[in-house]
Amino acid sequence: MPGEKPSKETVLAWARLMRAGRHVLGAVERDLKQAGFPPLAWYDVLLELRRAKGGLRPGALEAELLIAQHNISRLLVRLEEAGLIERRRHPEDGRGQIILISEEGRALLRQMWPIYRTAIETHVGAKLKSEKEAGELARLLGALLE
Repeated sequence: MPGEKPSKETVLAWARLMRAGRHVLGAVERDLKQAGFPPLAWYDVLLELRRAKGGLRPGALEAELLIAQHNISRLLVRLEEAGLIERRRHPEDGRGQIILISEEGRALLRQMWPIYRTAIETHVGAKLKSEKEAGELARLLGALLE
């Protein structure tokens, strides 16, 4: 029907956004796995902890992640067992925790980045016609985040 919301174009955009996200994420995950690295979620957590110089509380960390992490506590246990993060008591709230990246975590980030960077270029950058097109896509997607 004319004027019906959402429009066919909006529904198509939604479907393609969801499919494209799953497709690219799966391809990046495969590239990391083939190179012998852990899942992208590990990289995502470590990167946010490196950016937060003084560490983050688990809830604040979850809010910063690029990819959905429904069970952050299990992921943090795995990262801690691997020696990639450290947990410390929050200095102002003895019941709270601060999560910090370890030197081993920083080293893993440095090792993973070349594979991740190449995967981003292969599965996103190379499929767009130009940097201008990449910028336009970034702008359009940014509008959805507002």
